[in-house]
Amino acid sequence: MKVAFATLGCRVNQYESEAMAEKFIKNGYEVVPFEDVADVYVINTCTVTNMSDKKSRQMISRAKRKNKDAIIAAVGCYTQIAPDKVSELGDVDVILGTRNKGEIVYWVNRAKEEKKQIVAVNDVLRNKVFEDLRIEDYQDKTRAFLKIQDGCNNFCSYCLIPFARGAVCSKDPETVIYEVRELAKHGFKEVILSGIDISSYGVDLEEDYNLLKILQEIEKIEGINRIRIGSIGPEFFNEEIIKEIGKLKKLCPHFHLSLQSGCDETLRRMNRKYNIEHYRNIVNLLREYVKDVSITTDIIVGFPGETEEEFKKTYDFLKEIKLSKMHIFKYSPRSGTRAERMENQVDGNIKEERSKMLLDLNKKNEKEFMDKFIGRDMEVLYEQMYNENSYEGYTPNYIKVISQSKEPLQGKILRTRLKSIKEDYIIGEIISK
Repeated sequence: MKVAFATLGCRVNQYESEAMAEKFIKNGYEVVPFEDVADVYVINTCTVTNMSDKKSRQMISRAKRKNKDAIIAAVGCYTQIAPDKVSELGDVDVILGTRNKGEIVYWVNRAKEEKKQIVAVNDVLRNKVFEDLRIEDYQDKTRAFLKIQDGCNNFCSYCLIPFARGAVCSKDPETVIYEVRELAKHGFKEVILSGIDISSYGVDLEEDYNLLKILQEIEKIEGINRIRIGSIGPEFFNEEIIKEIGKLKKLCPHFHLSLQSGCDETLRRMNRKYNIEHYRNIVNLLREYVKDVSITTDIIVGFPGETEEEFKKTYDFLKEIKLSKMHIFKYSPRSGTRAERMENQVDGNIKEERSKMLLDLNKKNEKEFMDKFIGRDMEVLYEQMYNENSYEGYTPNYIKVISQSKEPLQGKILRTRLKSIKEDYIIGEIISK
């Protein structure tokens, strides 16, 4: 029997798809590419935007066209939010939400036996328990994603994720430490801690525990050379926490520090929990206490009510703080959110113009950041072949490096001289093996 996966959305979804794939493998299935003919197709959906919903529906239809007799299982955020709409498509045999993914094989087998559609979507808003969907045999042996948190309590005005994922739930710290030790035994050099809102890790635990404490515990584990964390909100940080983070030797100096807008008025409409002065202070403290730190972010342009003056505040702020990389998104109304119903929706042409301005600024800032490291020798973890006789990897502060080598480099951390910038990466020269 063959099973194929299509995964849309974030790293948490990617982690959960790999965990589900492992469940199928243990039940005798072979995992094949989604474009192949399979007996079971699993579509792990996303619902961040209306376009995400559309892509999820398209992948369901594509799977049915591949094999009309296959079992189609749709899981994830879109199915959690809109199980009735997914059911109405008529092509889906199993509909699960963001919970019960660990039981995916059971539900697929039931659908085969009963020859009818099965919908098993729970009310996640009432859920307070972390679903431990564990991976034991990673396919990628270079670095491992480890999901340690789920859910979100923020309820930003443009987002449905709290309704799709439920309240904050944290993985038990002892379990996290055990899993990281197991990853080290299996030869992993880097572990990436991920979650829906990783800055909230521990707020639901009875003991006094937070993200900093779990990082300090992982720091002690032999065999792991690097620790990364996923996107994190600035509200997690203060000077004391940043000082402690600066002492960690294994934590990579790269923080994807969520911003969305550089204007306080816009942030209030977004229902974000910080202001620009706080964000500026955190950026300055990180640069003070964390050597070679790279700070990246996401920006939404054209949010409802964003005037020329508000956008200028965002542009000027980003020009001032010079982040190493910005991901620019044009606001897209999301059905069911407060932002969709707000007045003064911004014209698409204006969004396009503002997006281009920030993309140009990003290109300039990104080059200035990489320029600082030309001529430096840095440790690069090589992950995959780039083309014949060259390999792609990343420095601790997440600069992409491509180096020539006739020998395989996957999974190796090598001292590399950063020579010159080309497009969005640096050409490296390996100086020590």
